[in-house]
Amino acid sequence: MPDSGPPDVVLGFDFGMRRIGVAVGSGVSGSAQALTTLHHSGDGPDWAAVRRLVGEWRPQALVVGLPLLESGEEQPITGHARWFMRELGAQFNLPIHQADERFTSTEALARLRTERASGARRKRLSKGDTDAMAAQIILETWLISHRDG
Repeated sequence: MPDSGPPDVVLGFDFGMRRIGVAVGSGVSGSAQALTTLHHSGDGPDWAAVRRLVGEWRPQALVVGLPLLESGEEQPITGHARWFMRELGAQFNLPIHQADERFTSTEALARLRTERASGARRKRLSKGDTDAMAAQIILETWLISHRDG
């Protein structure tokens, strides 16, 4: 990827031990949208689904939310998220970036409730909706912070 500007397409991940939210964003517009939620079981992430998403969207970079405590310290899941980042890098040979994900789940739930209250979202909310929206927020935050290079 040349250093001449932001990546055109970026996939963002909200890593969790049960679910992984996924969003897609544009480095040019700085916008992102929630895509889906993948299962993460004792056998690991659904790598086949990750491969399908990477193949479909052809991102130039991947962003993973780094789960930290409110104080900024690492917690047990932080190591798992770092492992996920390393595996993404090994499997897809793409630049991998991390983004602070503190408070994204809270913001995601608030956004989803607002959408429901306004009528923009009709269906009942699920935990998967929150994870995908959290991935969108993680990606939006990263895109904004990298907009000028």
